[in-house]
Amino acid sequence: MGRGKVVVRRIDDSARRQVTFSKRRHGLLKKARELGVLCDTDVGVIVFSPSGKRYEYATSSMKSIIERYNNYSMKSVDKSQINASASQYEDMWQKEVIRMKQEIKQLQHNNRQLMGEDLTALSPKDLHHLEQLLEMSLHRVREKKDEILIDELEELNRKERCLYEENMKLRKMISMVESSSIAKTGIDFCVESMNCSEVQGETSEVAISVPNFSLQLNQPDSCQSYHVRSKSRVATQLW
Repeated sequence: MGRGKVVVRRIDDSARRQVTFSKRRHGLLKKARELGVLCDTDVGVIVFSPSGKRYEYATSSMKSIIERYNNYSMKSVDKSQINASASQYEDMWQKEVIRMKQEIKQLQHNNRQLMGEDLTALSPKDLHHLEQLLEMSLHRVREKKDEILIDELEELNRKERCLYEENMKLRKMISMVESSSIAKTGIDFCVESMNCSEVQGETSEVAISVPNFSLQLNQPDSCQSYHVRSKSRVATQLW
């Protein structure tokens, strides 16, 4: 007669439970040892008794086996998390692509309506709203154009003022150069006339007028006198 099937459930009697734990623990550790020897595998078994006492068996080192188990568990968790995250991101980006396509389609439709196309499906209220949008857009465009033109005019006026100031400076410099040149020419002429008078032994009077000053020389036979006075135009006389 065959052995009947044993129902696996908690043993209520504490003494029987302790005896069964001891027998099964020895059997489990024995099977783990045999598995490690026969199959050349790393086996680690840890058992805690109802009282909290620890029993363990390891083919190599329990610490190395636990570290190996933790690394494998972390890799498995990371891989599963990465796969889950990738799947979530893929779904999110697919939804985003669909949303952007719909938005682009709507913008293209609105642009065609602003250009005066695809107006057959619009109601009078929609057409009035579209007209208001166009008027507002046109008003903003005109304001921007006026602003740009005003800025350009101000820049041109500023350049004109700078050019005018530069022109005035150049005019003053030219006037000073011309005055210096005329004065030098008059003085040279005066000296030459005096030399001629000394040679001829005659009394002469030389008057030289240049802008802002005049040089008049009276030269008698025995002495010479010089007189400078202001005038506004050039005149040269010789007697």
